[in-house]
Amino acid sequence: MMSQGLVIMSYVIASILFILSLSGLSHQETARRGNYFGMAGMAIAILATAFSGSVTSYTILVIALLIGAFIGTKAAIKVEMTQMPELVALMHSLVGMAAVLVGYANFIDSSNGLQGIEKTIHEVEIYIGIFIGAVTFSGSVIAFGKLCGKLSGKPILLPARHWLNLGLLIATVWLGEVFLTGTETGGGTFALILMTLIALAFGVHMVMAIGGADMPVVVSMLNSYSGWAAAATGFMLGNDLLIVTGALVGSSGAILSYIMCRAMNRHFLSVIAGGFGSVSTKATAVEGDVSPINIDETSQLLQDAKNIMIIPGYGMAVAQAQHTVNEITKLLRSQGKTVRFGIHPVAGRMPGHMNVLLAEAKVPYDIVFEMDEINEDFPSIDVSVVIGANDIVNPSALDDPNSPIAGMPVLECWKSATTIILKRSMAAGYAGVGNPLFVHENTRMLFGDANESMQAILKALKA
Repeated sequence: MMSQGLVIMSYVIASILFILSLSGLSHQETARRGNYFGMAGMAIAILATAFSGSVTSYTILVIALLIGAFIGTKAAIKVEMTQMPELVALMHSLVGMAAVLVGYANFIDSSNGLQGIEKTIHEVEIYIGIFIGAVTFSGSVIAFGKLCGKLSGKPILLPARHWLNLGLLIATVWLGEVFLTGTETGGGTFALILMTLIALAFGVHMVMAIGGADMPVVVSMLNSYSGWAAAATGFMLGNDLLIVTGALVGSSGAILSYIMCRAMNRHFLSVIAGGFGSVSTKATAVEGDVSPINIDETSQLLQDAKNIMIIPGYGMAVAQAQHTVNEITKLLRSQGKTVRFGIHPVAGRMPGHMNVLLAEAKVPYDIVFEMDEINEDFPSIDVSVVIGANDIVNPSALDDPNSPIAGMPVLECWKSATTIILKRSMAAGYAGVGNPLFVHENTRMLFGDANESMQAILKALKA
């Protein structure tokens, strides 16, 4: 059994490791080290809590740890990289559900012995914790459904939806007063259950109203919500480490959401309220003829080029083409060509999705650039290769005010001498918007599976 002083010291060390973990994860070069810091911090936190005086039943604790370890290990082994966004959303939902269950457990438990203002503060913590947890849970479940294709990625907009959100918020505040008044006489259960149902409905409505192109921001936003849910759980349990950890996750998720909103020209408050990423006007239809290209022509263009830009998208993740792309990159660089990667902030289905894929394939960090770093270089690029990306290279975001993605900064690859787009078909992207880049005069379409096409290109380049 650890003394209280040793437990507090362990929590401080774990908190420092979590801060170092977030710092490490902010850069590709230090991301692996950041993961190690996070793992060490969590191990210390679990051991310190397990051997503190707070644990009275080790049987239940061991069973819970074994179940959690089994699920986590199985998910890590089985889940493909393309499924990571929905896995992250699902994990967020578990954090939200944990906050709800802890809140109800604290409400039912009458052995805390709190009186007066301390009792009122504790009940406010329970109420807010359950509200945040319920919104996080239901919103994350809907996000999971959208990301894995079980639900439509198109926004579902109810009439007077903003008034509905306002009404739900007012009802939540009013029920909070009813709950606090009821607990003085041993009641409050009905108000708490009704608020939980309202919070669940609010989470569903908020995420259902969000368009598919903005799902990476939603994942980041829900990550922030899950952090605040964890912090609320810490307040309910009187656990300082949970409060610190939750605040770190919540604030970093909020900052990331804000950065991504700026990158997409979205308003941060509209993200928090839900229902962004859609407009009522009709986008301009895409008209023109497509210019197809074959493998030999593609390899010849790459052979003749000196400056090459590769733009990865979700299609590369689906085809698992990142390793073949890296082999082509190494071959072209060995021939004295300049090869760089352009990464859009919301490429894929979650923040940093493409960076993770390229790191997994061991693409050198120093040739991977963010959109703001390389967008001005496209006029000097000989060949841009777009692999499974759509919305992030859509010119209508800049020149069509009626487009659902109007105003979103995109990678301006059409300014390069030639743009080669690898796609299975002419289907629209996740936002459901047609892309005029496909019919641009200097665009060539290479249809087929991205990995198979890239393998054929690699073979042709080696011939």
